[in-house]
Parts: sequence; structure tokens; C-alpha cells
Amino acid sequence: MEIKIISDKIGLEELKNLAPADFGEMIKAAVDIEKGIMAIGGEWHSDAERVLLEAGSEQKNLWGINLFPGRAGEAMIEFTSLINIRPKLNNRTMIIEIPEVKEKIYQIVNKLIS
Repeated sequence: MEIKIISDKIGLEELKNLAPADFGEMIKAAVDIEKGIMAIGGEWHSDAERVLLEAGSEQKNLWGINLFPGRAGEAMIEFTSLINIRPKLNNRTMIIEIPEVKEKIYQIVNKLIS
């Protein structure tokens, strides 16, 4: 799947149609918590991360998630990615453990996916 930067609303049905291209019901994404945008697609979260970096995002603001468009509410987001390992920010695992970051991501995803 081609990596696409989402800065305006994308419909849930459109997102569902993108999912089967790579991982069945899941789409990998990187979220810029400062700019309120995300990049979806690619084989690795780092692929989407790279696209955001090339578009002017800063590394410190990028976090990886998995989107499951077939699930409702908070279950649609899985906060797991290798790019989330950030010992300097006290996030020592692939899972985002910082509540403020998780909340920002949840708000951004809800704003961008309708």
C-alpha cells in the first residue's frame, strides 16, 4: 500500500478499503502529535515515519500505531510499534506508555477518521 498523509478527514469506509492491501484488517500508521496528522500505509511503521519526516515533522513528535477500521471506539487503535521505544522519554517498550501521548493520538485519530 502506498503511504498516504492524512491531514483532513478520511471516511471509515475508505480506510477499511485500504486495509486489505497489506495486513488484512490492520493498517500501520505514524502519528505526528504536534501537527495533528498521520501517515498510513507501508510495510513498517518506520516507512510512514519517514514520509512524515520528509514532510517536515520532527522525530520527537512521531509515534507508531496500528489501526483496525473494523473495530469500534478505542479498540480501533493499537499503540504498539518499534518506533515507540523511547528510553529518553521513559517509554521503554513498543507500547506507548505515556498517557498524554495516547490521549493526543486518540484525539487525532478521532478527528481524522469519520
